[in-house]
Parts: sequence; structure tokens; C-alpha cells
Amino acid sequence: MNIGNIRLENPMITAPMAGVTSRAFREILKEMGAGLVTTEMVSAKALVYENKQSLQLLELEGESWPIAVQLCGHEPDVLAAAAKMAVARGAAIIDINCGCPAPKIVKNGDGSRLLETPQLIEELVSAVKGAVSVPVTMKIRRGWDAPEETGLAAALAGERGGADAITVHGRYRAQFYSGEADWDFIRRVKEAVSVPVIGNGDLFSGADCVRRLAETGCDGLMLGRGLMGNPWLVREALRVLDGKEPLAVSPQERFAVARRHLAREVQIQGEHTGVLEMRKHLAWYIKGMPKAALFRQQINTGETYTQVADMLTAYETYLEEQQE
Repeated sequence: MNIGNIRLENPMITAPMAGVTSRAFREILKEMGAGLVTTEMVSAKALVYENKQSLQLLELEGESWPIAVQLCGHEPDVLAAAAKMAVARGAAIIDINCGCPAPKIVKNGDGSRLLETPQLIEELVSAVKGAVSVPVTMKIRRGWDAPEETGLAAALAGERGGADAITVHGRYRAQFYSGEADWDFIRRVKEAVSVPVIGNGDLFSGADCVRRLAETGCDGLMLGRGLMGNPWLVREALRVLDGKEPLAVSPQERFAVARRHLAREVQIQGEHTGVLEMRKHLAWYIKGMPKAALFRQQINTGETYTQVADMLTAYETYLEEQQE
């Protein structure tokens, strides 16, 4: 699929997930075949103020292209300035967050709060389009709360502002992640706009992806929570879309990727932060395995790379012995 002047190798796009889609994890997702990866959400205002943590999220040099940078904000001039900074650091696409439901985001007038002001969304998109030469996209939800589907007006406003693609999550802000995503709403957005539409919500298998593309006519899909502990979802989706059977993920492969993820996270973020960040990832990697709860308790006590790596090896050995 195309987003503006950028041709993606395939329609599998990975979502911006705070605390999840770090550079180390994005590298793994690209290896699995993702057509486009997205950074964690970055505050436009914090970026303009040169907040150290926000700037670190944009350390993209050497990372496999293309990468989308997602920005959140509600001030056109600030968002435009932040977009320029992101492009200077390697962003191939700028994505504007108009869907995050987190209280700390919406209380500032950002994320899902923007769904109530379509005119402002148009101004934000237009400002960013005028500031950068790369494609500009946006991510929305169905609306703030039922029954008002303000997401449709938001999508049309974004298109008027010049958005090159629109990602749609089929839940209201009030739902957060409860209930089911409404893919019929996503279909209706696809029918209402002329730019590419990317569907998002409850994609946990290759079969989910094939079904949702067929039902909605979407141009692409954004994989989010289904990737937690399962980056192989990208590979599975691509194989099923190609008419092939999914490849089983062996325990050996699962542990090898988890171990490599740990090492890379520590290399990029330093031992202390890398180990802390990996605790949740490792818990996701081993979810459903025998004695997973006990192992999760153990890794939450590990403070060094060596300690956690040794715990992984010990747990893998334990599982192998149980199968003998």
C-alpha cells in the first residue's frame, strides 16, 4: 500500500504503544516483516521544550526504514515544530494522535479529546502538512462516548486538512479497551474518505487480519496489543494473507527472541532501565507456559542482565526437562 509518496512492502503496520514499541522491539517487528513500524507516542510540547526523555524516543539513526513517529498535541504551531524535529531525526511519516484514551493525555486536550473538535483536527493536520515534506497521517477512535460517532467527522476533517492516511480504532474513548472494536464503523469511514484507511482493534491472529480486510476493504491493518509477547503475529498475518499456513513458534524460538530482545534493550537503554522495561515483555513472552506465574515472580526480582538471562535459561531448561 501507499501512504503519500511512500510505498510500503505490505499492509501490516505496528501500533504506537507507550512503554512497548521501543526501538529494540521495533527492530524485532521489522524482522518479522512489518511494512511500517511506529514509535511510542511523543508529546509535541515536550519535544519542543527538548525534554530529554522525549528526545530519546526519537533516536532513530540506523534504524530500518520506514519509521512513523506519532506525536500528540492540540496546538498547531507546536505540533508543526515538533514534526520538523522528528523529520530531522529520521521520521518517514508523521502520525497525529487523535485517539489515545489515557486520562493524563485527554486532560490536556490531546488524544481522544480532539474527537470533539473536528475543526481543530483539520487545523492540526494542515499545520503539520505545511511544515514537513513527508506524509502526515492521523489515528482516531469511533468517538468520545456512545452514541455520538464523532470519529467520522474527525476523519473527514483530517482528510480536508490533507491527511495522507487515517487509522481507525473501532472503540469509543469511554470504552478504553473493553468490549469489542466495531469494524463496521471502520468500514463506514473507509467508504466516506478517499485516502487510505488503516483498521485497528482486536487483531490477534492471521485469520483476524484476513477477515477484517475482507469485511471493510481497508487498505492496511494496525497491529497493537496482539503483538505483546507475540511479534510473530506479523509473520503469521503475512503468511495467511498470502494463502499459506502459519508457522508454529517453537519454545526454542520464543526463548531465543526473548533473550535477544533483552540483550538489545539493555544495550540501548542501559542495564538498569533495560532490565526494568523487559519485565513486562518477558511476562508476555512466556504467558500460558507451565509455571509462568512463578517465573514472572522471579524475573521481577532480577536487577542485572546476567541475573535475568540466567533465569531465562533456567526456565527454558526446566520446560525441556518436563517434556522428556
